[in-house]
Amino acid sequence: MITAFHHAGFAAPIGEAHQMPMRKFALVAEVVRLDPGVELRAPDPLTENELLTVHTPEYVTAIRTGLPRALAESQRFPWSPELFPSVCLTNGGCVAAARHAARHGIAAAIASGFHHSHADHGEGFCTFNGLILAADLLKASGEIQRLAILDLDLHYGNGTASLAQTRPHVRVLSIYGNDFMRGVPYRDVRIRHHEDGTNHHSVALPAGCSGVELATVLREHLPWLLDGFRPDLLLYQAGADPYFEDPYSPLKLGIDDLKNRDREVFEFARAHDLPIAWVLAGGYTRDIQKVVTIHANTFLAAKEVMGP
Repeated sequence: MITAFHHAGFAAPIGEAHQMPMRKFALVAEVVRLDPGVELRAPDPLTENELLTVHTPEYVTAIRTGLPRALAESQRFPWSPELFPSVCLTNGGCVAAARHAARHGIAAAIASGFHHSHADHGEGFCTFNGLILAADLLKASGEIQRLAILDLDLHYGNGTASLAQTRPHVRVLSIYGNDFMRGVPYRDVRIRHHEDGTNHHSVALPAGCSGVELATVLREHLPWLLDGFRPDLLLYQAGADPYFEDPYSPLKLGIDDLKNRDREVFEFARAHDLPIAWVLAGGYTRDIQKVVTIHANTFLAAKEVMGP
């Protein structure tokens, strides 16, 4: 049984015209709810004190109060009083999935909006960094000692990399098709490439990357997550935006290619006896049902590899 964390409050009221399709959380939940091998649970929201383990007081206060407005909207969401409760829930979902997987082997959060968030501001539709929050909170409680983060969103996870630098209990691998810095995506990864560190490593996918090429990259680079570092948990960010119809994507990856990508990840986790939790990420294709299918396929891939 796969436990997936979902709450109607994940969808912040940012307006239907906004580029981020908040309704996809409910749509994915509707699909997986029909699967007898998936159990949906509501997470507890993170508290302000929990957020402060990663984020600065000034930033947390801005998201809670709306002031200063530029900081409160640094992730490019219009601020409202409902924003803070919403992002406390999404980040609570990420932490709950990580905790459940550490205890039971596998879990998911039907939530996104983490990897561009820095300690003192948000970027790219990411308010708080639930990935790093999960690492810090579970380590502080003694539930894990080390956590590996695999980021397969289309965009480079710049916020996660920045936060990982001071956290030796975290190791981050970002495999991406668009670089990202200061809120700007760089479609041509030849223009710029982030410097890696001892515990954060990145691989840029060339324009036109196929499913076969992606599988080769995964098999070559996934072992780095274990090189001299035995994580207690793998936290996987499963992006829908590498899909070739996504307006940001220069890659040539179809829906089946992304499901095969997910299978590679779960097969890696199974081969190394790693508990695994995953979250959603990205997905701006005009036809939202294709985005939903990509995310639902991650559940199918997990069941095919890890068992019912």
